[in-house]
Amino acid sequence: MVSVERLGAEHADELLRFERENRAYFARVIPDRGDEYFAEFAERHAALLAMQDAGTDHFHVLVDDGRIVGRVNLVDIKDGSAELGYRIAESAAGRGLATWAVREVVSTPYGLRQITARTTVDNVASQKVLARVGFTRTGEVELSGKPGYSYVLPIDPVDKLAHQGAASG
Repeated sequence: MVSVERLGAEHADELLRFERENRAYFARVIPDRGDEYFAEFAERHAALLAMQDAGTDHFHVLVDDGRIVGRVNLVDIKDGSAELGYRIAESAAGRGLATWAVREVVSTPYGLRQITARTTVDNVASQKVLARVGFTRTGEVELSGKPGYSYVLPIDPVDKLAHQGAASG
C-alpha cells in the first residue's frame, strides 16, 4: 500500500535511487535536473530539509513497501500561495497514483489559499492530473525552453475544514 510521507533525512538514499532510476523517463517530459543534482545530492537533500523546517517548502515522498515511487512538493510558499511539483516513477505510472497523491498533499492543512502548477505542452498525463484535481489552466509559459501551461487551484479554507471534519467524523 502506498503512503505519502513528509520528506525526512531517512529518505536520502532511497530518494537518490528513485531519481537516478527514473532520470531518463522524467527527462522525456520535464527539464532534466542535470549532473550537478546527482553529484551534490547529499547537500541538496540537507538543503531541502532546512527549507522544510523553515516552512518555505513542503516535500513529500510516496512510499510503497519501503521504495519511493513518487514525490509531491509544495515549494516557494509565500503569502498563502505555493507551487506544486510532482513526479511518479515509470514503474508506478498510469495507475492514478499521481492524482491520488496530489489530492492528498493539496488537502494537507498548510494554510494555503492557492496552489499554482506548470507543465510542458507535451506532458499530457500531467495536464490530466491537474484537471482531475481541480486546477484551471491560466495561461502559457516557457519551461526550460519548452512551451508549457500554467495552472491555479484556489483553496477555500471553509471547504477544506468541512472536508476534514467529514473525513474524521
